[in-house]
Amino acid sequence: MTEFNQGASRLQEAFSRGKAFIPFITCGDPDLETTKACIREMAAAGAGVIELGVPFSDPTAEGPVIQAASERALKAGVTPRAVLDMARDLREEGIQVPFVIMTYANVPFAFGADAFMEACAQCGIDGLILPDVPFEEKEEFQSVCDAHGVALISLVAPTSRERITMIAREAAGFIYLVSSLGVTGTRTEIRTDLDAIVAQIREQTDVPVAIGFG
Repeated sequence: MTEFNQGASRLQEAFSRGKAFIPFITCGDPDLETTKACIREMAAAGAGVIELGVPFSDPTAEGPVIQAASERALKAGVTPRAVLDMARDLREEGIQVPFVIMTYANVPFAFGADAFMEACAQCGIDGLILPDVPFEEKEEFQSVCDAHGVALISLVAPTSRERITMIAREAAGFIYLVSSLGVTGTRTEIRTDLDAIVAQIREQTDVPVAIGFG
């Protein structure tokens, strides 16, 4: 078993220079060897954290680009286990950039939550993002994440409002601030008052805030 909250500490360290770039990749599109090559380049180019998307059949938070990438990866036979094995291989090569898995609750649930988090820890995964698990229902995964030193990343959305305080108080690793409503993808403009949300978060915690979606 890893040291408690080891992943959270590594993720926070990634922001030690004030900012961190977090690229995302759908693993296995078009194949895992290409994904490995891309991740090596991301690490060499200075990525602070790398977000590994596990292909899922119904990626409800994703726009058409990532949906299509997930579909291609699934057709190629990519599984959660294969993604974890890929991460382990990259760690054995010496890649040190923190890894965060982005997937949906059904993946660790079907895998077995404890077994999934144990596998994450063994393969060098530092954090987990589950966009379909609301704050009020996170405990099913929080306890096993804590037990294996994997940070369960909290999400704050423009609609969180009065929930921001309680989410921020329990955040670890970094907080994923959803920039705008809808799914992932490009935006012509972002109207959310991000400064106000960050200020509210800062009243509760100094955990880093990463802005995503669009």
